[in-house]
Amino acid sequence: MRLVVNPDQARRLLDAVRAQGKRGERMVAFFAVMYYAALRPEEAVDLRRERLVHLPEDGWGQMRLTHAEPRSGSRWTDSGKPRDRQPLKHRAPGETRQVPIHPELVRILRHHLDAFEIPPGGRLFVGPRGGIMTDRTYLGVWRKAREKALSAKEAASPRLPHALRHAAVSTWLSAGVPPAQVAEWAGHSVAVLLKVYAKCIASQEEDAKRRIAKATKPQAASGDTR
Repeated sequence: MRLVVNPDQARRLLDAVRAQGKRGERMVAFFAVMYYAALRPEEAVDLRRERLVHLPEDGWGQMRLTHAEPRSGSRWTDSGKPRDRQPLKHRAPGETRQVPIHPELVRILRHHLDAFEIPPGGRLFVGPRGGIMTDRTYLGVWRKAREKALSAKEAASPRLPHALRHAAVSTWLSAGVPPAQVAEWAGHSVAVLLKVYAKCIASQEEDAKRRIAKATKPQAASGDTR
């Protein structure tokens, strides 16, 4: 796996999205849910207001994902549209996925809800004319943001918005969140997580050894004279 964006680069990218006028302002939260909550683009496209089950004024929130709308092309969908609503990837029909909402993402989402009208059906992110968000729409904004926010060397890796999801998962692992928990939040199997993000997990080995050594260190004498 290539290098992923770090927190400073991610913020610069979001700022560069915001700087693209009204269209960009509407998409800041779209890209933010990929970076802070590890959503796949097709999950962000489907995200509805009712799925933000806890969005406090401060602190961590919670979302519950139920569906995704991957782009298959009109020839391959039941509806004849480029996207069809489907169960979450690696989940059986009806299964959901709970994902924590980082405090910074809470702030971004609350601003989005205050600033932009949510259409009937509760879809958070829509295209310029109010329809479903298309690849063409968000990729155009993404490319301009990369050009403005990143150097040529930095831009060599995060070519697609999906890189923001990779950055989220890598950040969680590097912060010491147990792989099983990360896999649950990201909608991976643990086996896939261990394979794709092996480098991030391996970097925790020394810290894990220190924790084990501390946990097994003999306790100092208590002064008990019995």
